[in-house]
Amino acid sequence: MDVHEVLPFPPVPSASIAGRTLQESVYAQRAEPRRLPEDAPNILIVLIDDAGPGLPSTFGGEVRTDTLTRIHQEGIGFNRFHTTAMCSPTRASLLTGRNHHRIGNGQIAELANDWDGYSGTIPKSSALVAEVLKQYGYATSAFGKWHNTPAAETTPAGPYDNWPSHIGFEYFYGFLAGEASQYEPNLVRNTTVVRPPKSAAEGYHLSEDLADDAIGWLHRHHAFTPDKPFLMYWASGCLHGPHHVAKEWADKYAGKFDDGWDAYRERVFHRAKEMGWIPAQAQLTPRDPRMPAWEDIPEHERPFQSRLMEVAAGFGEHVDVQVGRLIDEVDALGYGDNTLVFYIWGDNGSSGEGQNGTISELLAQNAIPTTVDMHLEALDELGGLDVLGSPKVDNQYHAGWAWAGSAPYKGMKLLASHLGGTRNPMAVRWPARVAPDAAPRAQFHHCNDLVPTIYDIVGITPPRVVNGVQQDPIDGVSFAYTFDQPDAPGRLRTQYFEIMGSRAIYHDGWMASAFGPRAPWVPGLPPGIGDWTPDRDTWELYHLDEDWTQANDLAGQRPDKLAQLKETFAIEAARNSVYPIGGGLWIPVFHPELRISTPYREWNFAGDITRMPEFCAPALGNRANRVSIDLDLPADANGVLYALGGTGGGLTCYLEDGILCFEYNLFIVMRTKIRAERKLPVGKARIDIETTCPEPRPAGPLDITIAVNKEQYAAGRVPVSAPLLFSANDCLDIGTCLGGPVSLDYFDKAPFAFNGTIEKVTVRYLS
Repeated sequence: MDVHEVLPFPPVPSASIAGRTLQESVYAQRAEPRRLPEDAPNILIVLIDDAGPGLPSTFGGEVRTDTLTRIHQEGIGFNRFHTTAMCSPTRASLLTGRNHHRIGNGQIAELANDWDGYSGTIPKSSALVAEVLKQYGYATSAFGKWHNTPAAETTPAGPYDNWPSHIGFEYFYGFLAGEASQYEPNLVRNTTVVRPPKSAAEGYHLSEDLADDAIGWLHRHHAFTPDKPFLMYWASGCLHGPHHVAKEWADKYAGKFDDGWDAYRERVFHRAKEMGWIPAQAQLTPRDPRMPAWEDIPEHERPFQSRLMEVAAGFGEHVDVQVGRLIDEVDALGYGDNTLVFYIWGDNGSSGEGQNGTISELLAQNAIPTTVDMHLEALDELGGLDVLGSPKVDNQYHAGWAWAGSAPYKGMKLLASHLGGTRNPMAVRWPARVAPDAAPRAQFHHCNDLVPTIYDIVGITPPRVVNGVQQDPIDGVSFAYTFDQPDAPGRLRTQYFEIMGSRAIYHDGWMASAFGPRAPWVPGLPPGIGDWTPDRDTWELYHLDEDWTQANDLAGQRPDKLAQLKETFAIEAARNSVYPIGGGLWIPVFHPELRISTPYREWNFAGDITRMPEFCAPALGNRANRVSIDLDLPADANGVLYALGGTGGGLTCYLEDGILCFEYNLFIVMRTKIRAERKLPVGKARIDIETTCPEPRPAGPLDITIAVNKEQYAAGRVPVSAPLLFSANDCLDIGTCLGGPVSLDYFDKAPFAFNGTIEKVTVRYLS
C-alpha cells in the first residue's frame, strides 16, 4: 500500500548517525517532508442553515446578501448544487464525501435508531476532510452549528470521540445540537462548555460571536503558524429557527412582504430569470393544494405573518454581514488571493417547521396543535409584534414563506423528493486560480462532492487507512473541472436522495421522485401514517435537463423510464444502507418512547450542576418523577432552584421573596403557574416536587404537588405537557437559569441565581 494511502504518515527517521560517543557521532537535523504543494490554498467553507434558493438577493430573492453577491461576482456560481434536505445528513455528507445513509446519518442525530443507515454516528471508516487535511499539514478549525455528535454524547462529560475537536478539527467553537437561541446558546469551546461573552441585554448575538471568534482564530493562526494553510468550516445557526435578530435588522424590511408569499414567489422567479440564474424556459411550479394561499390568511393575522418574514429576512441579512466580516479579515491578513471560499446558501431548503407561524417553533416537533389566535394572544401579553425576533420568543415564519423562499421549486426542507428541499445555491471564489465568470455552472452536483473536489485541488489521494481504520470509498465526484470549463458535461451521473420516506433518484438528466408520507407544512401527523408503506407511494418522473423545476410529470408517458429509475434507486438504497425506507420516521412517528434519552432512572446532583443538555437530563416535563432538594434557606430567599429548557418552553422551580413558585411554560402559548401561599421557613429544609401523570398519554396532563419538610405547600395541574422535549439545545441548570429564562417572572433578573445553599438534588422516576 502506498505511503500516501495510510494516515498518519510514518515518523521521519533521524538524519543523524549515533556513535558510541558524541565525538564519534554525526549530527544532522531531520527534515519533515512537505506533504502539500507550495501553493496549497487555504479553504473556507461557509454553510448557512435552513435557507432556500429563493431568498438571497444574489440570485433574485429579496433578502439582502451583499457578501454572497461579492463572492459570486469575484468567482463563480453553481445553480444545480444539491443537499440532502435535512441538517445532520447534509453536514455529515459535506464533511466526509460519502452518502448520508452510508455514514449513519439518514436523519438528524437526535432521532438516531439502531439501523446502520440511521445510527447517528459517523463511522471512523469515513474520516472527515479535516482529519485528512490536518495530517497533511493544514491547520483546521470549525465554528457554529455542528449537529453530528450523537445526542447522548453531548454532555460536558463526553465521551468526546465524536466531538469536532476529536475528529479532525483542532479548534471548535459553537454548539453541538441542531439549533440554538441566538441570545443564550449552550456553547462549547473544544470540549469545555462556556458561557457567551456577554448577555442579550448587552447586545449579544450568536452570529456575531461566531464571526468574532473565527476572526480571533485567524489572528492566532497568522501569528503562530503562518506557514500552514488553513481549513475553516463556518456553519451558522441562521436561518434555522428560532429566528432571532435585533429589531433594527427586521425593520429594514418593514412592509416589504405585505402582499404575501404567492406574490413574493412570482417576483423572485422573474428576477432569477432576468439575472440568468435560472433558464428562460424554467417554469414556476404551483402551490400544493395543502398549502394556504396568502389570500386565505385572515386579515387580522396578516401583520403577524408579514412581520415573521421581516424578522427572518433581517436575520438572513445579518448573518451574511457576519460572513462579510470574516471574508474582510481573510483579505486583510493577505490570505484572500489563495483562499478557496465555498459559500453554500443552505444545508437544505427553507424550513416549514414554523407551520402556521409560531412564537415557539418547538411546538411543531412536539405535534401540539395551536391556533394563530393563541399565538397572537400570547404575543399581546409580551408586547406585540415588536417582540418578534427578541429573546422573549422563539418565533419562526409560516411555512408559506418557506415555500416562497424555495422558489421556483415545489419542495422545502424535509422533502428529498423535490428540488426546493435539495437544491441550494453555492458561490466559489479563488482569485489565484478561478477567473470571475457570471455564467452559472449548471452541472448536477451534490454536497458529497465537496471533499473529493478539495482532494483533487490539493493533490491528495483519498486515504485507504486513517488512524488504523480501513476507509469507505468516497461517493462524491470532484467538480473542480467546472472552475474553468463552465459548459463541460457533468461528471456526476447518479445520486439518490431520501429523508424520512421522501425520496428521489437522479440519473443522467432524469429524476424520479416519491413525495413521501407527510407534507412538512401540515401540522401534526397525517391520518394513517402508522400504516404507511413506501410500496403505496406514487412516483413522479421528470426530465431535468429539459424541465428545470420538476414542473411536468412524465410518469404516465414514460413508464419504462420510471421503472428503470426506480430500479436504480433500489440498487443505490441497498448499496448505501437506506433500507428500511423511511427509517428516519421510526422514532418520531412510530416509537417516540424510544427517543434518545439517558438510561438512568435516578440522579443525585450536587447543587452546582449546570448545562446538562435536555436530551441527557431527566425528563421532568413528561414523566412521573420526584425532585427532592436539600437546601439551606435564607430569609426571604430568592432565585432559581432548577430550570429545564428555555424561553421558548420549559419548566422551572424558583423562590421569590421566600415564596416557592413552579412554572410549566408550554412553548409560550400556555403557562401554568403554581405558587405557595406562605413563605418557606428559614434554615435547612427539604423540598419535594412530585409530578404524576393522571392520563398517561402523549401531551397528557400532569399533576404537580410541592411539599416542604413533608408538608404540602402547593399543588396544581398542568393541562397539556410537551411529549417530546422543550428545547434542542438548552439544558437543565441547578441553582440558576443560564439559558433562556423559562419564566417571565425572572426574565429581567436572569440568570437569577439562588441566594441560599443547595446541598443536593435527587431526581427519581416514579414509573
